[in-house]
Amino acid sequence: MPDRTTFLKAVGDAFPDDRLTWQKTIPTFHPQSADEAGQIFRLANQHSQKCFITGFGNNIDPIGSPFDQMVTVRTDRLNNLMEVAEQDLYVKVGAGYPLKELNLDIAKSKIFLPHSDLPYVGSFGGGVAAGLSADLNGRDWPIKKYFIKAEIVTPLGEIITPGSVCFKSVSGYDIVKLYAGSWGLYGLITSLWFRVLPDTARHEFQSLTQKPLDRTLFLQAMERGNESTDAVYTRKIKEKFDPNGILPVV
Repeated sequence: MPDRTTFLKAVGDAFPDDRLTWQKTIPTFHPQSADEAGQIFRLANQHSQKCFITGFGNNIDPIGSPFDQMVTVRTDRLNNLMEVAEQDLYVKVGAGYPLKELNLDIAKSKIFLPHSDLPYVGSFGGGVAAGLSADLNGRDWPIKKYFIKAEIVTPLGEIITPGSVCFKSVSGYDIVKLYAGSWGLYGLITSLWFRVLPDTARHEFQSLTQKPLDRTLFLQAMERGNESTDAVYTRKIKEKFDPNGILPVV
């Protein structure tokens, strides 16, 4: 039987500082690097402790049942704009960096990310995990179009960096795209790379409007009774990344 008290003591021994706080009665760990997040997930596996990944908590506020025996891993301290490559047209951000701040911070470089102008009030990690999408003249325009690389901590505590910042044709499945719309169930995104556009293209996105977030399809895919091809593969991916189930479906 899992003992959250024992897990929290192990966390306190490993991080004798302010990494662990209590938010609305839920113990919350605030990693400041992928290595720290990896250490927490490894401890969670050792102690069979269930965890819940969150950014700002705007889309799912971890409070009360079923969170009362879980531990939240919050990305609020992974909040830096880490790299601006204006010549190569990409940026790197921490998962907790606010989406709406990017275009303000890179304006002097005369580049932009279309989705940074949407009214979404959350982090980059949250926007990707929630499958943020928009409508552009009647076409679906998801943020994952520009999501090209990530640093990710798997539920087993391993650090992977799928994707590439290069302009090239890639055969096979683009693994980094799996994490778009995964609602934090495949692991913790700690940093993200995005393709950006020159300011001369801004006029093309004047009609871009945000779509409502929807967890329905992903949650339906996690249901055992759903035997559609997409659902079966979704569950296989989840089982591969999280064999001990430390990131349960909420």
